[in-house]
Amino acid sequence: MTLETVLDTLDKDRDGALERLFTLLRIPSISTDPAYKAECRKAAEHMVADLSSIGFDATVRDTPGHPMVVGHNDSAGADAPHFLFYGHYDVQPPDPLDLWDTPPFEPRIVERPDGTAMISARGAQDDKGQLMTFVEACRAWMGATGALPVRMTVFLEGEEESGSPSLPGFLSGNADELKAEAALVCDTSMWDRDTPAICTGLRGLMGEEITIHAADKDLHSGLFGGPAINPIRVLSAILASLHDDDGRVTLPGFYDGVQETSDAVKAQWAALSFNPAEFLGGAGLSQPAGEADRSVMEQLWARPTCEFNGVTGGYTGEGFKTVLPAEASVKISCRLVGDQDPHAIRAALRERVEAMLPTDCRASYIEHGSSGGISLSPNNPSVQRAKTALVDEWGVDVPTIGMGGSIPVVGQFKDLLGMDCLLVGFGLDDDRIHSPNEKYELSSFQRGARSWARILDALSRPVV
Repeated sequence: MTLETVLDTLDKDRDGALERLFTLLRIPSISTDPAYKAECRKAAEHMVADLSSIGFDATVRDTPGHPMVVGHNDSAGADAPHFLFYGHYDVQPPDPLDLWDTPPFEPRIVERPDGTAMISARGAQDDKGQLMTFVEACRAWMGATGALPVRMTVFLEGEEESGSPSLPGFLSGNADELKAEAALVCDTSMWDRDTPAICTGLRGLMGEEITIHAADKDLHSGLFGGPAINPIRVLSAILASLHDDDGRVTLPGFYDGVQETSDAVKAQWAALSFNPAEFLGGAGLSQPAGEADRSVMEQLWARPTCEFNGVTGGYTGEGFKTVLPAEASVKISCRLVGDQDPHAIRAALRERVEAMLPTDCRASYIEHGSSGGISLSPNNPSVQRAKTALVDEWGVDVPTIGMGGSIPVVGQFKDLLGMDCLLVGFGLDDDRIHSPNEKYELSSFQRGARSWARILDALSRPVV
């Protein structure tokens, strides 16, 4: 009855768990904006205090950027299997603020007419709500039994939303301390609100910021328009060259290492009853815009992309200003699959830019992270244990799925620590992460904690 006691403890402390999450959500730990450096440290210190309160030996670890949090709990005994849990306490900027229904760092519960409820705040899902499902599961185990069923190391990052620049060095420098049987990552999604999922495939990411420089100052378009090169026009031509009419990326070698999806996998995905029209319709769209010969699901889970995330140049304020800008910039992200090499793709992108630069223009570049795609066998022992635990909690078949997003740390755990990752999350596609009015279903938070309590128990047992 030990597990049932733990689950009962979770159910009785739901109000306390929600208030602890709200306390963390009130901290505006925006890692990409230097103005919030102190808030990021505050969030790290808060998590150290919280982990320490439930029996972890937890500390703030300084890095060249925002601090890491590392906590160890060996209450299960020296012979128990050892796992590492990873999450991140930093969040995306909340802009544009005028699109939020309420202030982004003032969390609240929103109740719907159908009786369901959601938590609304920046970070509610990504990743504070997700990581706190695991912390609450540990809290319940410690409170109900005085020990965890496995040895645990909790590792929380503060730069995930800004490219994780300090992460590789930290992992390399602390490899012996952090290495475990496997890593547990709660930064993924359910199939739907009643069906959890285990992710066995992630797309990688290559991020690049490109600035085209022309004149040494902004120029009056009446005095210089015509003979003076306009960097916005140059940048527009470069961007237009990156895709053909069928949606394929035109960079040489871009598809090297991309594997074709097997018919068996396509059949499994088809059985999930995915509706492309509903998926796109939920975002106010109607027509797929990727590779013309690929299904929407295949595009999301098994195909690479090259997307433009932000373009700036010239006067963008209110009113009108007739100016030829001195520079124009773009932020580009490429989602990668299979054995695509992010470094080779970055080089190919830069070669395209340089080849298209006219006289009097030059380009500068800023890297924003790179990681390859990740896959894990559905037969992995940790996957099998977790699937059993999730079936017990949710009472439904639990699919293994791919994810369109990227979690660079998963690849770095594999490359630097030799660890596979068990990817179990309780987000939903409509949680509006990175967007205004981010939310996390209350049921996801509560049942996510119960699910992790069951998974911890399952991980302590042999595969049968």
